[in-house]
Amino acid sequence: MPQLRRPTFPKRCANIADFGGNGNGTALNTDAFKAAVEWLSERGGGRLEVPAGIWFTGPIELKSNIELHLCENAVILFSSDRDLYPLIETSFEGLDTWRCESPIHANGAVNVAITGKGVIDGNGQDWRACKKSKLTSSQWKALLAKGGYVNPENNCWYPSEAYYRAEKMSDMNVPPKGLGRDELEEIKDFLRPVMVSLRNCSNVLLEGCTFQNSPAWNIHPLMCTNLIVKDISVRNPWYSQNGDGIDIESCTNTIIVDSNFDVGDDGICIKSGKDEDGRRRGIPTKGLIVDGCTVYHGHGGFVVGSEMSGGVEDVKVSNCRFLGTDVGLRFKSKRGRGGVVRNIWIENIYMTDIATESLLFDLHYGGKSAVEQLEDGSTVSVVEPQAVDETTPEFRDIYISDVVCNGARRAMYFNGIPEMPVKNVSIRNCCVSSTTGIEMNYAEDVTLENVSVTVEKGKELVQSNVRNLIVK
Repeated sequence: MPQLRRPTFPKRCANIADFGGNGNGTALNTDAFKAAVEWLSERGGGRLEVPAGIWFTGPIELKSNIELHLCENAVILFSSDRDLYPLIETSFEGLDTWRCESPIHANGAVNVAITGKGVIDGNGQDWRACKKSKLTSSQWKALLAKGGYVNPENNCWYPSEAYYRAEKMSDMNVPPKGLGRDELEEIKDFLRPVMVSLRNCSNVLLEGCTFQNSPAWNIHPLMCTNLIVKDISVRNPWYSQNGDGIDIESCTNTIIVDSNFDVGDDGICIKSGKDEDGRRRGIPTKGLIVDGCTVYHGHGGFVVGSEMSGGVEDVKVSNCRFLGTDVGLRFKSKRGRGGVVRNIWIENIYMTDIATESLLFDLHYGGKSAVEQLEDGSTVSVVEPQAVDETTPEFRDIYISDVVCNGARRAMYFNGIPEMPVKNVSIRNCCVSSTTGIEMNYAEDVTLENVSVTVEKGKELVQSNVRNLIVK
């Protein structure tokens, strides 16, 4: 992995207020942002400065050699008016599909940055479905006052009845392929965008800002090269559907450091496409450093998958805290994905109040959170082997050391498949206190060295279909 350097920009500066912008919180600034970006782009780039104020706007497209800089007390608040977000061809959940245009987006840009001390808010509460059971009574009343549609069967609020119909016919938030443009327009409410979409970009910097309240995933770099993420905060309500923090997908050479995540789905998630679409793309996420980050609420602290059909390799995760996540270190996939996850190095990780496992390898992922899987008993004990082919997922060559976990429901869980067990995993110098111990199913060449597990009930280690387990 080469040493990454911050992108540099021309000294030129444009202030959004000079292009007709108004930070009073109600004036729509879509045209002002577009005019400022065009003015800088025509002159070779520079800094687009957003001063203190609440800058209400539609989508913002960033172009090469432009730094979007939010001054202290600057808030960019995105409108939830669907008419401002045209449908575009893109990728979501690892599949080629259609979504609404992202609030902040760039495609093919070189040298692009979002910096400063301000806040970027996606107004996601107007886009997401939400269950009554996840809200207080006053929050639920406020949601109903906005209109929308409530499904009486599950007491879930949807922005519209069309959203509900689309969800019923879709797989993991992606509608079936082959729908015509008119059919897609009818379910536009359902096609929630990621808040920050960076596609095919290189030399990217995200630094200092707070990114919050996204319609779907919060930050999604896709097929990017040379990406630096430093000292950012990423926030979503704990109940936000698909409210991931950052999803690094098919990217090369990425650094994520000194950043905080408190979200409704996975915190720091690594992907590379899903099933046939991901294998056809064939671009792994490769060359990744995560250091000095904290994840509070989230389905997982550091996560690989489940969309990893292009592979993930050469990753270093260190000096991180996972404080109250569902899982600490989460590796998930399933038959049909394909892809190889390998050469993952993890050290100096500290966890508290983990709802399920400090470490999870799950090759039977079915779209549910780890908590939901554990509660409904959907774990797999014995399955029949299948032939190995391009659709067989593989986790191997993973090295974990110096982990402390104070409080988990199960210490660790390896849940592989017989034709491709979880292979060559080394765990050293780890201390875990949990309700139950380590459980391994379909694993091979696993080393536990100086691993201490303190359990409230049962055995410290239970294994089945495990070969070459070494305990030192």
